[in-house]
Amino acid sequence: MKGKLIIFSAPSGSGKTTIVRHLLNKYTHQLAFSVSACTRTRRDYEIDGKDYYFLTLQDFRQKIADQQFAEWEEVYAGNYYGTLKSEIQRLWDQGKHVVFDVDVKGGLKLKEAYGDAALAVFVKVTSEEEIKRRLASRGTETPESLATRLAKVRYEQSFEHEFDEVLLNDNLDETLGKAEQLVQAFIKS
Repeated sequence: MKGKLIIFSAPSGSGKTTIVRHLLNKYTHQLAFSVSACTRTRRDYEIDGKDYYFLTLQDFRQKIADQQFAEWEEVYAGNYYGTLKSEIQRLWDQGKHVVFDVDVKGGLKLKEAYGDAALAVFVKVTSEEEIKRRLASRGTETPESLATRLAKVRYEQSFEHEFDEVLLNDNLDETLGKAEQLVQAFIKS
């Protein structure tokens, strides 16, 4: 089997993580999650190697220098995120297609690197107010970090047209059904 990449990208609060978790639970024998590496502080509920590979800034920069990333980005000042090539290969070696939950720039870099072997899906919500509500409900944002994220949302939305598919997430049940259809069609192609 030739492995494929299924990339979900979206601004914060658009629901991409919920969609990815649903797909991974539904298609456990076909799909596996690509765990990203990052330099940000681990949240209390996160597990190293499951949610992210938490690296020091020095370790991350060394892996950049050694060309160990399929893509990487300084998403916020001092916070780097990236996809290790070894992570993709590890999952392909298990006979799985690799699913990504990555920021917009990372998603586009993966699509560029892997071409037709990758499906890039942009998840969006129709209103900024809905995104603001979702982010605030997490309870993890300060007023300053919320303002930063909302500014980034506006910027990331400008890349929507560069993705293979756009998935509107205003009705979760409908969105999950459409995501399933997209993934199955791509895997079979």
